[in-house]
Amino acid sequence: MNAHVASTIAAKPKLVQISTGYTKPLEGSAIVPRGKYIAIASEKPKDKEQAQRPQYKTCKFITEAIIADGDGKGEVHKVCANPACPIHHPKKQQQPNVDASYQAQQDKERREAAIANTIGIRTLSAIAEAVPVRLMKRDLLFVAERLASLLDENRLSIVARRYGIKKAKDSDSLGKLFTAYLRRAEESVLGSVLVETTILYMSTRHNPARVLHEAAAAYKVDTDVIALKVKQEFAAKARAQAAKKSVAKVQPKDLKKAKAA
Repeated sequence: MNAHVASTIAAKPKLVQISTGYTKPLEGSAIVPRGKYIAIASEKPKDKEQAQRPQYKTCKFITEAIIADGDGKGEVHKVCANPACPIHHPKKQQQPNVDASYQAQQDKERREAAIANTIGIRTLSAIAEAVPVRLMKRDLLFVAERLASLLDENRLSIVARRYGIKKAKDSDSLGKLFTAYLRRAEESVLGSVLVETTILYMSTRHNPARVLHEAAAAYKVDTDVIALKVKQEFAAKARAQAAKKSVAKVQPKDLKKAKAA
């Protein structure tokens, strides 16, 4: 489930992370506790009285959120977590600049979470590439198939994507596609898959970050180099997006003046 949450956030960095509990999260955590957001009901109100309840109202701040902690972990819901919202947080109205500062903080936390998730996935790939061929192909295939069968689809998809394996339609079985790929694969690929699936399976029983760190140390993978490269890539994307926004703000008159100059 931790891997599912991590991969979902990596795919959608703008997802708000929420908890179904009221406990204050650890310092620096991007998770929003239950008392800081309003979960929007998916069904329509039954009567006018119910329609007046906060969860049945809409606002411009409603966004998607994933439950990162608590009951229903991994599920995605719509919420309003903006304290400046006059509809869902009428008693928490503050200064006009609260909206902008809150959004900036949320963007920062999402970006940091996306960077951490990408670093983890890159580290896993680097470890797999460092695995040497040691066992016979028959042995590697035997263990790889059985380890892969222990993974849930979310974890299996992390490995499958690295080898270009994906479902053509919803009815396809990723497990069967992956098994078919393994039976055609070379020994070096089977060795890599064996280590990758072992790491992912261990992450279901132990702290995922610690499991990945220990594996990186065993295969002499420099996580600092991977982290630096990922941060540079995210920074480059941020600069490119900022440049596009800057160009979009230029008025037609300004363009004419620029051409004339």
